[in-house]
Amino acid sequence: MTNKNKLDKKYAPMTETAFYILLNLKKENHGYNITKEVLELTNEEVHIGAGTMYGSLGKFEKDGLIQQTKLEENRKYYTLTDLGRYYLEKEIMRIKRVYQNIQ
Repeated sequence: MTNKNKLDKKYAPMTETAFYILLNLKKENHGYNITKEVLELTNEEVHIGAGTMYGSLGKFEKDGLIQQTKLEENRKYYTLTDLGRYYLEKEIMRIKRVYQNIQ
Protein backbone atom coordinates (compact mmCIF):
# COMPACT_ATOMS: atom_id res chain seq x y z
CA MET A 1 0.00 0.00 0.00
CA THR A 2 1.43 3.39 -0.96
CA ASN A 3 1.80 6.25 1.49
CA LYS A 4 -1.00 8.16 -0.31
CA ASN A 5 -3.35 5.17 0.07
CA LYS A 6 -2.52 4.99 3.78
CA LEU A 7 -3.22 8.69 4.20
CA ASP A 8 -6.47 8.39 2.22
CA LYS A 9 -7.62 5.71 4.67
CA LYS A 10 -6.69 7.92 7.63
CA TYR A 11 -8.07 11.23 6.43
CA ALA A 12 -10.85 10.58 3.93
CA PRO A 13 -13.32 11.01 5.48
CA MET A 14 -11.76 12.70 8.49
CA THR A 15 -13.07 13.03 12.00
CA GLU A 16 -14.79 16.21 13.09
CA THR A 17 -11.88 16.92 15.44
CA ALA A 18 -9.31 16.53 12.66
CA PHE A 19 -11.39 18.74 10.38
CA TYR A 20 -11.62 21.60 12.86
CA ILE A 21 -7.94 21.43 13.78
CA LEU A 22 -6.86 21.51 10.14
CA LEU A 23 -9.41 24.23 9.33
CA ASN A 24 -7.83 26.40 12.02
CA LEU A 25 -4.38 25.81 10.58
CA LYS A 26 -5.16 27.53 7.29
CA LYS A 27 -3.34 30.34 9.08
CA GLU A 28 -0.48 30.00 11.52
CA ASN A 29 -1.82 28.92 14.90
CA HIS A 30 -1.01 27.01 18.10
CA GLY A 31 -2.87 24.28 19.97
CA TYR A 32 -4.38 26.27 22.82
CA ASN A 33 -5.69 28.94 20.46
CA ILE A 34 -7.13 26.31 18.11
CA THR A 35 -9.05 24.83 21.06
CA LYS A 36 -10.55 28.23 21.87
CA GLU A 37 -11.39 28.99 18.23
CA VAL A 38 -13.10 25.62 17.73
CA LEU A 39 -15.26 26.22 20.80
CA GLU A 40 -16.25 29.62 19.46
CA LEU A 41 -16.82 28.39 15.91
CA THR A 42 -19.04 25.51 17.06
CA ASN A 43 -20.98 27.37 19.78
CA GLU A 44 -19.11 25.24 22.36
CA GLU A 45 -20.41 21.98 20.89
CA VAL A 46 -16.97 20.61 19.94
CA HIS A 47 -14.49 20.39 22.81
CA ILE A 48 -10.97 19.26 21.99
CA GLY A 49 -9.03 18.17 25.05
CA ALA A 50 -5.31 18.84 25.41
CA GLY A 51 -4.36 15.19 24.87
CA THR A 52 -6.42 14.95 21.69
CA MET A 53 -5.11 18.30 20.43
CA TYR A 54 -1.43 17.62 20.92
CA GLY A 55 -1.70 13.99 19.84
CA SER A 56 -3.43 15.12 16.64
CA LEU A 57 -0.87 17.84 15.95
CA GLY A 58 1.93 15.31 16.36
CA LYS A 59 0.20 12.83 14.03
CA PHE A 60 -0.52 15.51 11.41
CA GLU A 61 3.08 16.69 11.52
CA LYS A 62 4.40 13.14 11.18
CA ASP A 63 2.08 12.52 8.22
CA GLY A 64 3.15 15.76 6.54
CA LEU A 65 -0.19 17.60 6.75
CA ILE A 66 1.18 20.41 8.91
CA GLN A 67 4.56 21.90 9.68
CA GLN A 68 5.87 23.78 12.68
CA THR A 69 6.58 27.40 11.83
CA LYS A 70 7.98 28.74 15.09
CA LEU A 71 8.37 28.20 18.81
CA GLU A 72 7.40 31.20 20.91
CA GLU A 73 6.97 31.29 24.69
CA ASN A 74 6.78 27.46 24.83
CA ARG A 75 4.06 27.44 22.16
CA LYS A 76 4.58 25.61 18.91
CA TYR A 77 2.97 27.30 15.95
CA TYR A 78 1.89 25.27 12.92
CA THR A 79 0.42 25.80 9.49
CA LEU A 80 -0.91 23.52 6.75
CA THR A 81 1.38 22.06 4.14
CA ASP A 82 0.23 21.55 0.55
CA LEU A 83 -0.71 17.98 1.51
CA GLY A 84 -2.72 19.26 4.48
CA ARG A 85 -4.54 21.75 2.24
CA TYR A 86 -5.32 18.91 -0.17
CA TYR A 87 -6.95 16.75 2.52
CA LEU A 88 -8.79 19.69 4.07
CA GLU A 89 -10.18 20.73 0.67
CA LYS A 90 -11.13 17.12 -0.07
CA GLU A 91 -13.09 16.99 3.20
CA ILE A 92 -14.76 20.35 2.53
CA MET A 93 -15.93 19.08 -0.86
CA ARG A 94 -17.27 15.88 0.78
CA ILE A 95 -19.20 17.90 3.37
CA LYS A 96 -20.65 20.15 0.64
CA ARG A 97 -21.78 17.07 -1.31
CA VAL A 98 -23.44 15.60 1.78
CA TYR A 99 -25.15 18.90 2.49
CA GLN A 100 -26.42 19.16 -1.10
CA ASN A 101 -27.77 15.62 -0.90
CA ILE A 102 -29.93 16.42 2.10
CA GLN A 103 -31.50 19.47 0.47
